[in-house]
Amino acid sequence: MRRGGPPAWGVQREYVDATGTRRRISAERLRAVEGCIRPVEDVDTAPAFVRPGAPLPNGTRTVELEGGGELPGGAALDRDAPYGYHRLVMQDGRRLAMVTSPGRCALPDALRGWGWAAQLYAVRSGQGWGVGDLGDLRAIGAWSRKLGAAMLLVNPLHAVRPGLPQESSPYFPSSRLYRNPLYLRIQDIPGAGDDEVVQEVTRDAERLRDAPIIDRNAIVPLKLRALESLWSRFGGDAGFDAYVAREGWLLERYACFCVLAERHPGSWTSWPAPYRRPEGRALRELVGRERTRVDFHRWLQWLLDAQLARAGAALPLVHDLAVGFAPDGADAWLWQDVVASNARIGAPPDDFNPAGQDWGVPPFDPGRLRAAGYAPLIATMRRMMAAGIALRIDHVMGLFRLWWVPLGAGSPGAGAYMRYPAGELLDILALESVRAGCGVIGEDLGTVESGVRSELRRRGLLSYRLAWFEARPPERYPAQALAALTTHDLPTAAGVWTGADLAEMEATLRPVSRSAELGVRRKLKRLAGVSDDAPASLVVERAYAALGRAPSRLVVATLDDASLAERRPNLPGDLARPNWSIPLPRTLEQLRRDPLPRRIAAGLNGGNHVRPQS
Repeated sequence: MRRGGPPAWGVQREYVDATGTRRRISAERLRAVEGCIRPVEDVDTAPAFVRPGAPLPNGTRTVELEGGGELPGGAALDRDAPYGYHRLVMQDGRRLAMVTSPGRCALPDALRGWGWAAQLYAVRSGQGWGVGDLGDLRAIGAWSRKLGAAMLLVNPLHAVRPGLPQESSPYFPSSRLYRNPLYLRIQDIPGAGDDEVVQEVTRDAERLRDAPIIDRNAIVPLKLRALESLWSRFGGDAGFDAYVAREGWLLERYACFCVLAERHPGSWTSWPAPYRRPEGRALRELVGRERTRVDFHRWLQWLLDAQLARAGAALPLVHDLAVGFAPDGADAWLWQDVVASNARIGAPPDDFNPAGQDWGVPPFDPGRLRAAGYAPLIATMRRMMAAGIALRIDHVMGLFRLWWVPLGAGSPGAGAYMRYPAGELLDILALESVRAGCGVIGEDLGTVESGVRSELRRRGLLSYRLAWFEARPPERYPAQALAALTTHDLPTAAGVWTGADLAEMEATLRPVSRSAELGVRRKLKRLAGVSDDAPASLVVERAYAALGRAPSRLVVATLDDASLAERRPNLPGDLARPNWSIPLPRTLEQLRRDPLPRRIAAGLNGGNHVRPQS
């Protein structure tokens, strides 16, 4: 049980960087980061965390259970108490929140084997409109299952702000609760086959399939025209009504945000005053006055959930949760009282990013998040975990600490680490994971402080092991892990082998650690067991065959590597580059025919990791 004083949080005065060097934060930087924290008005709203059999707070009369009924109070919580969000009824009449957690995340038996990691937007197919969609995801799943895959890891499908220009980064969403209509397969929506507008728009979209760069600003208006035409013919559906009722207030407010964003340019902080908060008379009147448009945005989310469910039926999905959300987006508007609006999340300097990183997303204020009963975290985890077999949490170390960069600091390196109440955050993560039967993968790359990985392992999370960073051979990777060569922010195998990634980095005139890049190539050569003049296709095939020998529970190969892409999806900090907009060099139809994906699959099927029973 934890109550009677807040868990430790606050700014770290020093930290150990990626090279093992201890860095001390100056008094000036310390004051700047601490100045981003706002005081908490009511600490009694924070929940107590009590495990079955553990002591209850003094003065507990009864425990009101989340599902109904109650348990007696006394010295300790009943050992048979169910997990959940309960209420403590105190002798003085107060009712306090209490969380009872299993403490350890679920680890489904089916979450074993290998799969592709797909940047869905980058997939090109004969049915697509110049961007990968949920129909493509379903097709990838069906193809992958035949190759022996057990799951499919997909980039964040989070919603972005409506309108133009469209945000390209999956890691800079408007909302992590809801999804991006860009991914809808228009042809799969009921009524699309005989809709004249859809047929016209489809012809316009065909020219976008071969564009060298994904043009969201051209694609989104076409999809919106088609969707509005189909919505005008929508006669209602009992499933839609049930969905709206189930999603309730959160979906209504998200839809209201979308309507307001369509009506008012710029950030919500500059909207007319009555709309700057997600509650009040003005919002209630908006729902009545703009009912049709509000329902349109709810309908889009219903369609997305339905198409996503069909994709997940083809092959279990592992979803990706971005570390934060855009400061001008729906989640920042919805949860503005618990967001530290004067700070941004980033990372300290390291070999791959010598200047550090500023990701542009605001952090949660730890004290205010706790006082809110962790409601934003609970809602987000619940929505994400309902749609897949596992959830990858980007930068999972953020449950322990985040690198805060005050607005106007001048450099990402001018920030400091803010500690969070990790024990409570992990308890909630475990509770939602067990309820959903959803495994959790923690992306624990970069600067990881001592003790974090062991705590995540004890909590049942899979670690994230990249060949680019590992000094040990794959045979010595941990079993409780996901093993991969690379991620979206790091070089592809072909990019490393051909030198194309280093050449692109140096062409940007940005700080580049040439020794780190060449060190990755040496690792790739050693992993694949090839000579310097080996073709990239052979290097990729043999590297994944070696990776498949890892005993890790999951092994992932990227579609970028399977298509010999030389450009990584994202080059952090390069605003001139078309990040998140580079299509795969091979279409989905070509990948199905190509021998390289089949050879990669054969190597992974013959690996040491345990595969699910068919």
